[in-house]
Amino acid sequence: MTPDCPFNMVSLRQQVYDYLRSQMNQGELRPGSAINLGEMSSRFGISRTPLREALLQLETEGFVTIYPRKGIIVNPLSEEDIRHAYEIIGALEASVVFNERNSITSTETEKMRRLNLLMREALDRDDFDTFYRHNISFHNIYLDLSRNRSLVRTVMTLKQRLYDFPRRKGFVKEWEITSTGEHERFIELLETGDAKAASDYMRDVHWSFEVQRPWIHRYYRELAREEALERSAEGVPR
Repeated sequence: MTPDCPFNMVSLRQQVYDYLRSQMNQGELRPGSAINLGEMSSRFGISRTPLREALLQLETEGFVTIYPRKGIIVNPLSEEDIRHAYEIIGALEASVVFNERNSITSTETEKMRRLNLLMREALDRDDFDTFYRHNISFHNIYLDLSRNRSLVRTVMTLKQRLYDFPRRKGFVKEWEITSTGEHERFIELLETGDAKAASDYMRDVHWSFEVQRPWIHRYYRELAREEALERSAEGVPR
């Protein structure tokens, strides 16, 4: 390995994977860009094997496409991709809410309510990073009750693809305010003991592509605008 290599020999494949994901998150590897396997291998002084293994995992998760003898492309996120992600997340989260209904007690709903309050306070400060962190924690209150770790892993990967690809510098504040209102309604349904209504609400409202479509369009339109401005500042042709 070269002196500037960011990896060590422990779990090299995982470290390469984490590095590539962080580059996507930060916008260093943008959707539609190519990953040069040979250049990365030479740059960091590591063999192509851990790079290939990491890229295969990223392909399985939908972040890249490997074209034999052509190269690796970071996948753009299409509206169809977003729709499918919402459908899958909604169905899986709803199933957890219903299946784990006996484990969702007042302790869990109080934690959710507290996190929702912290999310609103973060919005008041225009602190989206804190909002996002608490939002993930809110949903994890019930996801962590599931023993189906493959399900949870799928949900988390899809959320990363939706919102960390790359992470926007700004956010659509009105959407996030609406989201906290949906969280409150979800908590109220749980507190009535109607797990079926709560799970349906999570799937058919909170994670409904059709319900959220106007916000989704605005979010990704503004993300595209940010990326265009960054490219213009860097002197990169659109």
